[in-house]
Amino acid sequence: MNLDRCCVHTITTKPWSLAESVERYAAAGVKGISVWQNAVEGMTHAQAGELIRKNGLDVVSYVRGGFFPHTSAEERAKAIEHNKKLVEEAAALGAPLIVLVCGASPDQTLEASRAQIQSGIEAVLPFAEQMNVKLAIEPLHPMYAADRSAINSLAQANDISEAIGSPFVGVAVDVYHVWWEPNLEAEIIRCGKNDHLMAYHVCDWKVNTGDMLNDRGLMGEGCIDIKKISRWVDATGFDGYVEVEIFSNIYWQQDQQEFLGKIVKAFEEKV
Repeated sequence: MNLDRCCVHTITTKPWSLAESVERYAAAGVKGISVWQNAVEGMTHAQAGELIRKNGLDVVSYVRGGFFPHTSAEERAKAIEHNKKLVEEAAALGAPLIVLVCGASPDQTLEASRAQIQSGIEAVLPFAEQMNVKLAIEPLHPMYAADRSAINSLAQANDISEAIGSPFVGVAVDVYHVWWEPNLEAEIIRCGKNDHLMAYHVCDWKVNTGDMLNDRGLMGEGCIDIKKISRWVDATGFDGYVEVEIFSNIYWQQDQQEFLGKIVKAFEEKV
């Protein structure tokens, strides 16, 4: 895929500061950046946005909101207020959307967590609309269902997005989490028909992964047919950035400039 659609998440090159990431991404021909909250240090979000745009990059998304479910009503209220704060930060940064890792509680049923996720998003939505920031529900692999996200398939994300029925609520498709789904093509078509496909993330699933969170592969290192999924995504009319998001204890320990070179090569050849 052409680098004109290449975006890299700051978490991918976690050892770099935001300033270093921006400079290095731009020099490598990357056009977009998705900013994790922890990357904005020592400056305001408005200053961070200015720094990014000054270097010729687009702010693609702000990561990550969500974590709505709790058995305590007080904690659920805190989560809603926290997400409103994130919306405010995203607006200051100039990010058009926030990616939602929706959360789950092992102390209650998945159905209860899913209901709280929908009500939490609905509570944040009026403020998001006011601030012109979209909310993208990212389904996570079922291995995270206990405590990280009760939204574990693209079908579930589509269900909630459609139930809410707002142009400010959609889905983020991350191949790491959804590549295994038997009806994936149909669900991608579904979110495309409803104009709810807001983000597309790529990395790879290593067959002999050593860590379910922090051993993701560079595109082409694993078993995901990324090119096929990319064709399905493009067929919906989605022409936005393709975001490289790799959590890797292995790559974080390596020379990040060399790693960025590998990312660019893999993006052009494997996406």
